[in-house]
Amino acid sequence: MRNVLLVMSIFLFAYSSYGQEVIDLYEKGKIPDAVPGSAEVKEKAPNLTVFIPEKPTGEAVIICPGGGYSGLAIDYEGYDVAKRFNECGIAAFVLKYRLPGSKISTKPHLSPIQDFQKAIDIVRSEAEKWKVNPDKPGIMGFSAGGHLASTGGTHFDRQYIHPKSGNLRPDFMILIYPVISSDISFTHGGTIRNLLGENPSAELLNEFSNEKQITKETPPAFLVHSTDDKAVPLKNSLVFAEELAKNNVLFEMHIFPKGGHGYGMNNPTTKTEWFDMCVNWIKNLKQ
Repeated sequence: MRNVLLVMSIFLFAYSSYGQEVIDLYEKGKIPDAVPGSAEVKEKAPNLTVFIPEKPTGEAVIICPGGGYSGLAIDYEGYDVAKRFNECGIAAFVLKYRLPGSKISTKPHLSPIQDFQKAIDIVRSEAEKWKVNPDKPGIMGFSAGGHLASTGGTHFDRQYIHPKSGNLRPDFMILIYPVISSDISFTHGGTIRNLLGENPSAELLNEFSNEKQITKETPPAFLVHSTDDKAVPLKNSLVFAEELAKNNVLFEMHIFPKGGHGYGMNNPTTKTEWFDMCVNWIKNLKQ
């Protein structure tokens, strides 16, 4: 009986969903800043869905779906994308992160970044198991997931968890129509409000306005946006790219004249496949 209990308490508890391995990020009862006794904790516990290609090339991407920090578009901005990466030999991990609006954390604005940092720590710690090069995991995010991805790429020196691997820096960022800034003139107000609350302090707004957090150590970035995006203005990507350039950080950016917001991998207004360009960019990165 003791051995059974030991197996049940293993840190990485894996089970099957969508035909893939799904891993809880945290051992039972050890979710950071969890509200004791919250009925939501079990249902909304964060996890990773693992997609490993038949012939891995060593690269890996942790995917953060969008949803305004109030939901997760986890199919077309998550699982579908992971399958496409697998076709290219790239391992993919779809992150179901905690939403700051759910009442399961005493520090809800930190829940998404805590979950990403835990995810990349797991991917690096278990890299051999999944045939991943521990020097090549990156992060990808769509819309509000792009805000989380850019947070992961600019806050890696701030440990919101206690990592095993010792390295929380993603090796690259892929930001697709991302929310970047808290600047009221061009942010997506709902995303920032859902993350930081109704009346965040100036200090908190500055901390999570990610164009202001870029340094020379920020990882390379691949950005996609559309000029006619009415939900998340193009300026979010432009200010991020400008600061990357100022700090001599490698980036590639693709701006489509049309497409709006939320099209996932398939912008219906063009035959240009940004996903194919993204894969080529990953393959050509010099670590």
